[in-house]
Amino acid sequence: MKRGVGQGGYSLREKIFLKLRQDILDGKYKAGDSLVEMKLAEEMGVSRTPVREAIRQLELEGLVYSIPNKGVFVEGITSQDIEDIYAIRECMEGLAARWAIERMDEQSLKELENLCELMEFYTGKGDLDRVGELNSKFHDLIFESTNSKPLKQILSDFQYYIGNIRLASLKSPGRAEQSLSEHKAIVEAFKDRDVEKGERALVEHIRNTRLNYEKMRRD
Repeated sequence: MKRGVGQGGYSLREKIFLKLRQDILDGKYKAGDSLVEMKLAEEMGVSRTPVREAIRQLELEGLVYSIPNKGVFVEGITSQDIEDIYAIRECMEGLAARWAIERMDEQSLKELENLCELMEFYTGKGDLDRVGELNSKFHDLIFESTNSKPLKQILSDFQYYIGNIRLASLKSPGRAEQSLSEHKAIVEAFKDRDVEKGERALVEHIRNTRLNYEKMRRD
């Protein structure tokens, strides 16, 4: 879904922003690291203007902060940020389930079912990186099917920010199998067009993911 420098569909500023954001989320740039505008421009083979604009966008998103006469530094995603994101998702994905069940066409419903079947196949193979990719597509399809641009944008951004955390959670003992069971319950609710059951199933899935993340932090 997200693309970096060198891919189409975005302006140069947006490409640089997405590349820097991904590097921060991947840990290439850690909290406290300095982002030097001139150095980044040289590395990417661009002028300083789009880099400066991209850094401003990163600052608006809270991923970096600037100190006058000192420079720009990485803030990153904190544990509190992640906890907040999961709490908000619990509230908002229930609404997403309700709207998606009401608005999803039969072709998209079949695609949702196919994604779940692929997740089961790759879970059995132990290929959890692939499962993680399919998991993202599964949720993106639900967001898309709400036909709500604001809700889709909010939830897609949240999913993007916690992608690495979610994959680490998926690789914890027993979580992949539990997650698969939860996704199957979501699919069944969608196939039944049962709004109440779908809302419960999706919220329970997000809650269990959050609880697993909290357990990982304690351990």
